[in-house]
This record gives sequence, structure tokens and C-alpha cells, in this order.
Amino acid sequence: MTTRIQKRNRKRILDAALEVFAAQGFRGATLDQIAAEAGLSKPNLLYYFDSKEAIHRLLMEDLLASWLEPLRAIEPAGDPRAEIMGYMRRKLQMSREFPRESRLFANEILQGAPRLEDFIARDLKALVDDRAALIARWSAEGRLAAVDPYHLIFSIWALTQHYADFDAQIRLIREGSDPLEGAEPFLERLFERLLAP
Repeated sequence: MTTRIQKRNRKRILDAALEVFAAQGFRGATLDQIAAEAGLSKPNLLYYFDSKEAIHRLLMEDLLASWLEPLRAIEPAGDPRAEIMGYMRRKLQMSREFPRESRLFANEILQGAPRLEDFIARDLKALVDDRAALIARWSAEGRLAAVDPYHLIFSIWALTQHYADFDAQIRLIREGSDPLEGAEPFLERLFERLLAP
């Protein structure tokens, strides 16, 4: 049975690892950095996780489970524009609430997705193909403008996750103000105009 202290230490390690991986990427991160960030010794960390890979794998599994939920939640029976706008809003909110997770994913992709290649080629592709077919059907029915459904999804990813992945750039340009200030109404107008039949 896992004790309360063991649960707390595992959470500390995972929180620390998320911070280190988000900043350094998988290659740049070390167990020493993760242990230091967690306030634990390296042997203590190794009691809970036997490798950097094991920690990273668990973080990625947790991330992917929640990261794809907004795309899965697009309701085929719903109003097309409302569903897509809801998806965009959920992705923007995730950038606000989970910036480290977004950077963890971005770092993995920038390295060529070596630990996610199978997942992307199988699970993510199947989900995107399914949602792209739904968007194409909505367009064919005249309920949405004729748009390339894949590029629509990619654009939503790019325009929402940018706020998390490039937070430092936005803060410097906007002189420290909230990077997401004004983002939602701007993106709503952009996508509403794009999607109107």
C-alpha cells in the first residue's frame, strides 16, 4: 500500500520533472536536476522512479490523456460553429492553465517526437482524421464555410498553444502584461469569420 508520504514524494518528483522537462527538453534534463527541483536526493528519487525515461513516460501519458479530451469532446450532433469555437476556447484555456505541459509536448515534437511517434501516427492521427471528416461533412452540408479541416485543426493548435509555448516572447513584447489578455475575443472573431457559411 502506498503511504501518504510516498504519494506526496511521487507528486513532488512529477511536478519537478514537469518543470525541468518543460524548460530543458528530454535530452537536456537530468535526474540530478529533477531531484534538486523536487528537494530530494537522487537516491531518494530513484526509489520512486528507476530512470528519467520512466518519469517522462508517465508525464506524457498523463498529458496526452487530458490534452486530447477537448478534441474528443467535439459533439457531432452539436452546432458546428459552436463546437469548433468551444474547442478553440478549451485549447486556449489549457494554454493558460497548463503552460508547462504544453511546452513539454512542444519540446518532444521539436525533437522529432521520438517517444511519441507511435502515438501520433496511430491514436492522434485516428482522432484528427475522425474530426476532420466531421468538419468536412459540416462544410459539405453548408453548415460551415468550405475550409480544409486539417489546416483548421492545425491552426487552432498553433493559435492557442503559442500563448503557452512562446509565453516569454509575448511577455517581453507586451511588457509583462498577461499574454492571453484579449486573445479570446480576437480568436473568436477570426474563427467566426473563417467558419461562417
